[in-house]
Amino acid sequence: MEKIKELYLKYKEIINYIIFGGLTTIVNFVVYFISAKLLVIDEVISNIIAWFISVLFAYITNKIFVFESKKSGFKDIIIEMTSFFLARVLSGICCDIGTFALMIKVFNINDAIAKIVTQIMVIIMNYLLSKLVIFRKTKDKEEYKESGKNS
Repeated sequence: MEKIKELYLKYKEIINYIIFGGLTTIVNFVVYFISAKLLVIDEVISNIIAWFISVLFAYITNKIFVFESKKSGFKDIIIEMTSFFLARVLSGICCDIGTFALMIKVFNINDAIAKIVTQIMVIIMNYLLSKLVIFRKTKDKEEYKESGKNS
């Protein structure tokens, strides 16, 4: 049991990213189903609602559980959240739509294979953008104060 705990702590960020990514997918499907089937909202509008709510869910869980962002204050949270949403739009356009279309229309790759490949690309791109840009760890004065160091 100690070895499992040690492995979890070593790969905590990636494991949590996978877990909450799976939950985000579930949120997307549930919201879509409720909107489209139960509330009888147009499928495209339901998909947009599902995307928005699932990205909001992903932002909150990534902020708290995956990257453990310490940013607070209205302005900092709005900037962080906007960056997160823009990154998701970017990965959606570049990988999910652009690369998918290129693979099936130009290279005549089977759509199921193209979808799997592009979703892997989206996951990797979203993780890297989140880790290196949106939730990057910075040493500012507050973090120095919290750690007991003087700046």
